[in-house]
Amino acid sequence: MSLLAEQRREMIVERVRARGAVRVSELAGDLGVSEMTVRRDLDVLARRRLVDKVHGGATAVGDQTTTEPGFSAKAVREPAEKEAIAAAAAALVEPGAAVGLSAGTTTWRLAHRLARIPRLTVVTNSLAVAEVLHTGGAEARGSTVILTGGVRTPSEALVGPVAIAALRSLNLEIVFLGVHGMSAAAGFSTPNLTERDTNRALVDSGRQLVVVADHTKWGTVGISTIAELGEADVLVTDSGLAGADLAVLEGEIDRVIVVRTEEQ
Repeated sequence: MSLLAEQRREMIVERVRARGAVRVSELAGDLGVSEMTVRRDLDVLARRRLVDKVHGGATAVGDQTTTEPGFSAKAVREPAEKEAIAAAAAALVEPGAAVGLSAGTTTWRLAHRLARIPRLTVVTNSLAVAEVLHTGGAEARGSTVILTGGVRTPSEALVGPVAIAALRSLNLEIVFLGVHGMSAAAGFSTPNLTERDTNRALVDSGRQLVVVADHTKWGTVGISTIAELGEADVLVTDSGLAGADLAVLEGEIDRVIVVRTEEQ
């Protein structure tokens, strides 16, 4: 029985590493066991640091400084928090505004809400964000969606000289930036050097910078800083942040919006 359990866990690790992220339901179907069994296996593997357990599944473990998880791997992390953050961020946008959205799973959720706001001009370097706006009927509401060119990254971003050149010619009212990590020392950071330069160009194109980041981003440091904490005009985060950490952010950023989920 023990041997079978270890074999099953080895198979789970192999699938997580191959795909970047897997759901409990998928693993249960693949392995022919109950979802409760899979959850117990994931608990064991997470304690061994072989996988990262997230809501509804697991993602691969990587070096946070230079390893960039794929879009699907990040999309299953903190879904309730990201949805609440997206709702609060969307409330900052007025019809007719010129808006910039970086790549990321939180900005992807924000795009679903911006698709309902009429007459926007939305500039993004994210394939996923552009697709959401298109399928969500943004054009039908009189909005214009502009997708930069560039080289594709694991996070579905378009980066590089082509994207940077396009962004440097723009003047946007508000830019929403998703980040890999945030800390007092490193500010808002990313594990991708090329994406950093593109995100920096996006930040510089806007009159107002709004960072959207859930509590798990605090203390994570990517290899390259996009912006210092104080460069953000607004931070939208969730109440999972410890009081001392929130106090650091409030000391650096003019406005910090803290949302709460049912789970918190």
